[in-house]
Amino acid sequence: MKTEPASILTSRIKMLFSREISLGITLLLMVILAMAWANSPWSDLYHGLWKTRLTIGFDDFKITESLHRWINDGLMAYFFFLIGLEVKREFISGALSTPKKAALPLVAAIGGMLLPAVIYLSLNWDGPGASGWGIPMATDIAFAVGLLTLAGAHIGQPSRTFLKAVATADDIAVILIIAFFLSSGVEPSNLVVGGVYFGVMVAGNLLGVRSFWFYLILGTLGLWVALLLSGIHATLAGFLTALTIPARTSLTERSFRERMLKHIRAFNQTLFTGGPFLSRKQVDLIKEIIYDSKQALPPLQRVEDNIRPFVHFGVLPLFALSNAGVTIEGDLWGMLMHPVSLGVIAGLVLGKFGGIFLISRALSATGLGELPKHSNWKQIAGLGLMAGIGFTMSLFIAELALDNAYLVRVAKLGILAGSLISGVLGIVWLRGLRK
Repeated sequence: MKTEPASILTSRIKMLFSREISLGITLLLMVILAMAWANSPWSDLYHGLWKTRLTIGFDDFKITESLHRWINDGLMAYFFFLIGLEVKREFISGALSTPKKAALPLVAAIGGMLLPAVIYLSLNWDGPGASGWGIPMATDIAFAVGLLTLAGAHIGQPSRTFLKAVATADDIAVILIIAFFLSSGVEPSNLVVGGVYFGVMVAGNLLGVRSFWFYLILGTLGLWVALLLSGIHATLAGFLTALTIPARTSLTERSFRERMLKHIRAFNQTLFTGGPFLSRKQVDLIKEIIYDSKQALPPLQRVEDNIRPFVHFGVLPLFALSNAGVTIEGDLWGMLMHPVSLGVIAGLVLGKFGGIFLISRALSATGLGELPKHSNWKQIAGLGLMAGIGFTMSLFIAELALDNAYLVRVAKLGILAGSLISGVLGIVWLRGLRK
């Protein structure tokens, strides 16, 4: 039986999108495009595009914001939603599911956040950029893990899981930083309304509501709008909504296997039509198979798999394109040598590496933590360098933490330079271990 060309193309596209390296390359291309566009004769078009005002709503309830803010506050909520799903999964059955598993990456993440912040503040303590101390604390999990594939196949899955666990802990910290330090002018009544919507979603989880649309509607039209109006950064709605998505199955693996065998036997006993359409009995059996399959798959896992391509190849590239375009005006060297840029670069390159590696060695020496299987300290050093790729989360914090437009541009330039240096050093170091 021949396979349709369209099916072959679809399967190859899905395979391409499922590879982590594809995301890293896509984001890298978006950064190059944004920088080239922002420094071309059409730079006014670039900056003008993101300032375009868009209105969403109806009658007397309308929200009007720039395209740039719709991306950063709206679409990025889906990114935080995916982060929330990944965090919840890791705590339930992943790299953070037991104290022994979580000890080393969590402590390493703490070191990888504190040292970069200290380095940044040491250069900007009394300066106008002091509020940007959170910029070099974050690791871009998507970019870092995507580019880690360039280091070679000898970097095993346990080491990749360690990097993901460190980045996951970073993400949790960044979310807390946004909530407590980068949100201002909180409006209590809307915050209470948001709490009610969140409580309803939690109740739905406890009562066994498995419909994704229930959580999507309440999380988007309820929690997200309430947080936006309250003054708390609206992207937190994505993370909080993810925590309410059920992670339980309604059908055990054993029961699912037994039902599938039963359905297959029943299907084999039907009369084959030989045409493009199935019999009524066959259609009913297929519907039962689909229903049982949905019951056997945890909503969290199903939603995570479905939303990841949209976030990785829709939201993140658009965010990169709209935020990475730094117009270099005047002295490039002066911008790089600015205390804000130097603080970011040093924090990402030196702070991340030193914090993760040194505190991991210290914890291991006490016997409270252990290295991932089939890994060694040379690999941990390389992973510490890769963790210095701050890109998405660092850009996000820079937009929130700094009020001065010039300082934002300087910080972004530092983020791009620091992430590039960390990525190149990490890949070269890890590839060298293969020898």
